[in-house]
Amino acid sequence: MASVMNDQSAATDMDVRKNVSEEEWAVRVDLAAAYRLVAMYGWDDLIFTHLSARVPGPEHHFLINPYDMMFEEITASSLVKIDVEGQPVLPTSHLVNPAGFVIHSALHMNCADAHAVMHLHTPDGQAVSAMRDGLLEHTQTGMIARSDIAYHEYEGIATDLEERERLVQDMGDKHAMILRNHGTLAIGRTVAECFLRLYFIERACEAQVKMLSAGRENLNNPPQGTPEKVKSQTPAEGVAMLANGLAWPALLRKLDRVDPGFRE
Repeated sequence: MASVMNDQSAATDMDVRKNVSEEEWAVRVDLAAAYRLVAMYGWDDLIFTHLSARVPGPEHHFLINPYDMMFEEITASSLVKIDVEGQPVLPTSHLVNPAGFVIHSALHMNCADAHAVMHLHTPDGQAVSAMRDGLLEHTQTGMIARSDIAYHEYEGIATDLEERERLVQDMGDKHAMILRNHGTLAIGRTVAECFLRLYFIERACEAQVKMLSAGRENLNNPPQGTPEKVKSQTPAEGVAMLANGLAWPALLRKLDRVDPGFRE
């Protein structure tokens, strides 16, 4: 994937916090935290894949990782603000990857709940994405994730702008997606919601890869009607409440104890 350097790049980054709103800074802190958590859980893929979030306000501006940094290095101020084409809108000394924003821009611009978009290439996520039956409903977490998941067929490395329309169509009203032969993806109205959905799908994929070591014929199928019951017990609004009110504050406290640099 090609990388480009912003023509306005300076030797050092500007003082970002002094040049953005308090609302944007809050989103920057949350998104930087999400990058650190992805690294902490071992879900990163060197410098590849992206987590993005829309900047509050009327402009179609977004925050994304500098392409030359590992996820555990990312801070609130190092996140790059880009437009819908993936080009920086503030001076930055960091590389950005416009091609990597193709998937994200499609969802940000066309899905009402996609204020945050996160995409991973974990080994377990890729493994399940390559399985004919996709995500199974043999674990509680699998049932939770499966009730709100879409699928999108692989079309090659995501540089074709025409793919965006098909991606949005496949997402429909769901909040998570398995990109066939590729990886996993989640969206949310907040970074917190998006991350928790991503957590559920990744945990479900991890469990599935492990349980299939016993062979599909040896798996215990859940009782009839149970997946439907779990779906009714975990509506999108419930997941949002759990994420924003409980799980995310706890995750931020954890990061503040072990890796507080994300707030810089």
